[in-house]
Amino acid sequence: MAKRIFRSREKKIAGVCGGLAEYFNIDPTIVRLIWLILVLAYGTGIAAYFIAWLVIPETP
Repeated sequence: MAKRIFRSREKKIAGVCGGLAEYFNIDPTIVRLIWLILVLAYGTGIAAYFIAWLVIPETP
């Protein structure tokens, strides 16, 4: 069975970071820190998060 990515139900904002953490089997805090670095360093993190929020389905 193929592994699929879903937004997490245990979420802070939209569940994107939690879903990515579950998919890659890592701590959600690490994913959130990476998003924060992208936002502060390049400003692209906000747009990427919004797009991921729209594209990644919520956990069924």
